[in-house]
Amino acid sequence: MTIRKELMDDLEKRRQELRLGGGKKRIDERHERGQMSARERLDTLFDAGTFQEWGMHVEHSCHDFGMETKSMPSDGVVTGVGWVNGRVAAAFSQDATVGGGALGQRHAKKICDIMDYAIEGGMPFVAINDSGGARIQEAVESLSGYGQVFYRNVLLSGCVPQIGIIAGNCAGGAAYSPALMDFLIMTRTNANMFICGPQVIKAATGVECTMEEVGSADANARISGNVHFIADDDQHAMQIAADLLSYLPSNNVENPPHAPTGEICLDADPLMNDVVPEGPKDPLDMYAVIHRIVDKDHFLEVHREFAPNIIVGFGRVDGIVVGIIANQPNVKAGTLDIDASDKGARFIRFCNAFNIPILTLVDVPGFLPGVAQEQGGIIRHGAKMLFAYSSATVPKITVITRKAYGGSYLAMCSRDLGADMVFAWPTAEIAVMGAEGAVNVLYRKELSTVEGDKKKAMYDQFVEEYRARFSSPYMAASHGIITDVISPAQTRCVVSLALRNTLNKSETRPPKKHGLIPL
Repeated sequence: MTIRKELMDDLEKRRQELRLGGGKKRIDERHERGQMSARERLDTLFDAGTFQEWGMHVEHSCHDFGMETKSMPSDGVVTGVGWVNGRVAAAFSQDATVGGGALGQRHAKKICDIMDYAIEGGMPFVAINDSGGARIQEAVESLSGYGQVFYRNVLLSGCVPQIGIIAGNCAGGAAYSPALMDFLIMTRTNANMFICGPQVIKAATGVECTMEEVGSADANARISGNVHFIADDDQHAMQIAADLLSYLPSNNVENPPHAPTGEICLDADPLMNDVVPEGPKDPLDMYAVIHRIVDKDHFLEVHREFAPNIIVGFGRVDGIVVGIIANQPNVKAGTLDIDASDKGARFIRFCNAFNIPILTLVDVPGFLPGVAQEQGGIIRHGAKMLFAYSSATVPKITVITRKAYGGSYLAMCSRDLGADMVFAWPTAEIAVMGAEGAVNVLYRKELSTVEGDKKKAMYDQFVEEYRARFSSPYMAASHGIITDVISPAQTRCVVSLALRNTLNKSETRPPKKHGLIPL
């Protein structure tokens, strides 16, 4: 017995209508603005033909304010499961052509269902946000829906990677779901994210501002640090998400997608020696160091626009996935400030949650001095770095390139904070403080008895003696505080070997519900 043709025709007709969401005209308008439709975004993210949609035929449940006569195809959100570069992932994409993509009770249920499936199936979760917020007509049901989504964001946290894409409106309480996720990607145009927009801010405070100042991609990425990646357009946003997933495990009980090369290249890289500036006060470009360590074209920087005095990102070293944290001396001399501490600590915590080895590259003269930093809580924020590294049980490899002073040396994954191996270049200076500052304290009395050229000559001599005796990496090596002193040219092969040698690391901590990071 075969299914009647009219039933099959009806099914296909329904599907075609539902795929158009709010209609072809509205989709065409989006295309004119450079935006994709909700389903086009998912088609771009997932491998061709692999996306299985959930709840295509769902309709809203509201019967007030004339809503009982209105149709809302798929209730304004597309959900389902597909494959990204051959690996399964769950996702939703809000459809702004249907009621502005506003969230109602069944809209929220669809999202919650796919989130539940993501954690049950141990797969990454991708959320494409493009919504006017809560559906006012559904009142408290909309608020309840958001609460259920937030609750699941927290349930998923640390179990499966969560990636949020802001590709349209994301305002008010709706912004808190992506804020609870691991990584946010925002398109440079056609998108905004804020709690209170310019009109509300003016009404409440009398201060006039623009959307560019409070809700743009630049404001969220560079100033507030809410966003990790800025995409040129929808297609670029999906590509970033796919690239990011290529470095991540599907869940917290799997290893990252390592692809170890058959052989490790143990040859020295003499060009790394050229990266090192001649003078100790000349800035070192840490990007040049990173790109000589990782495999070619295998570094994905995270949070590039925010707190650029520290660099974080994912790379591969002879095929092994690694999370990289590095001071950037070209910005604020590489000091750790409030924003850099938050940025670094968050990235470390993510790597530890998902079994990603951590490589730390150190050139740090200290925490950033200043009244604003002290009053802003640099003690509390800096402590996040200490907490994050100390609590991390994944393989931790540290390379000290030059300056490593005081508390900031400890905060950049010293041996005392649990680094498995610490290597230092001959240019490394490991000390309580820089030689100049130390001499001013230790030899203040001697220097006060002389003046002019004689004082300068004596000061320079004391500095050189202190640097040679107390700041030298060989002092640290002689006390067993570092693993070895290596030439810059050896860095890549030493790091590669160290990663291979620590991949099976297992570390047990005292049982507890969770530690209390200084938030």
